[in-house]
Amino acid sequence: MHGTPCPHYVDLCTLNLMGQAIPMTGQVPMLGGRLVKVDDRRGVIFDERPEAEAFRRWQAEEFSEVERRFARAWRAGTFGVDTLTMAAGLQAMGIDAQTCKTLEDAKALANEFVAAESMPHDRLKLAVIALQLPPEEEAFIGKKWEASGLHSLLRYAPYAAHVLTVELFGHIAVQAGLLTDYDRQDIGYISYLPFSFLFVSSDKLQRQSAPAFMRKDQKFIWGPELKADLAGIVEQYKNLPQDEQERGMTKYAPSPPKGSLVAVLVKDFGEMMRRHEQERLRELFDKPPVEAPALRHLKPFPKAEPDLAKHLSRFRDAPELAPEDIDFDTANPDVLSVQRVVHKRRGSFWQFPKDSKDS
Repeated sequence: MHGTPCPHYVDLCTLNLMGQAIPMTGQVPMLGGRLVKVDDRRGVIFDERPEAEAFRRWQAEEFSEVERRFARAWRAGTFGVDTLTMAAGLQAMGIDAQTCKTLEDAKALANEFVAAESMPHDRLKLAVIALQLPPEEEAFIGKKWEASGLHSLLRYAPYAAHVLTVELFGHIAVQAGLLTDYDRQDIGYISYLPFSFLFVSSDKLQRQSAPAFMRKDQKFIWGPELKADLAGIVEQYKNLPQDEQERGMTKYAPSPPKGSLVAVLVKDFGEMMRRHEQERLRELFDKPPVEAPALRHLKPFPKAEPDLAKHLSRFRDAPELAPEDIDFDTANPDVLSVQRVVHKRRGSFWQFPKDSKDS
């Protein structure tokens, strides 16, 4: 019912290169968050970000000229650095694309680059060029990297290393003549792979390239197959009586129809999530007690729903704390609130009962 746009990969790369961890286990990262305090509880509140608000309006086919210009600028930023500049940089680092005979060879060369520990400052310079980071950030990132021990880029900033691997892979494959129909905007979607479990695409370049970058728990879905399956589901639900449709999809379609591709994907996704949760629990409880994270005793919220909504509203409306007033571990708050906005109706269908109140 709700989609959250992922932050731009360059913003995430910059944070990662500056020492901030970026999760690469399937969840969509979120930037921002207001630090607040209500009574004796501390919280981090994620309001609806501007890009999420714009995304919601686009779903309702509401566009503004400002957003059209922003979209054009965003697309322009995905074309990447020119091929000649990258070719010279790769050659200076001793990477010979002509030795590649397959896409696997191109990926292996890119992997070697981010995993190597020699010439770290030269590697950083090529990374700044490839990722189109502001040149003035290079010195600051270099100091951060030096302070951490100048380990490989793969070890120091795994997400930035992933994106750089995608960039290098594309340029190496083009130079080797392995990708003739290369489009940086298309291959750029692979930069977001770490934040997914399922990758749906109707693009042949992505179908050809994405599997080399996917984790074992990820799955590539060919777009035309999913589109045909969704069309069949839509037709099935449109044939329901009108009064049944007006009850909302939460009532008559709590799960996808059996036998559909969507049902299979939902089942597979659920199993993946359960495995990940079991692994996290094992990591938490299988460690010796001395290494286990401290579990704080927190006062539970009232169980009554009206009181709970009132408490959450107080956090939502609380003013942001000044830096000098932050007296808690921001990675472990008492309350974490993420604002979601959903449409009562989407496309041809009511998601909620037609007579439910807007809020």
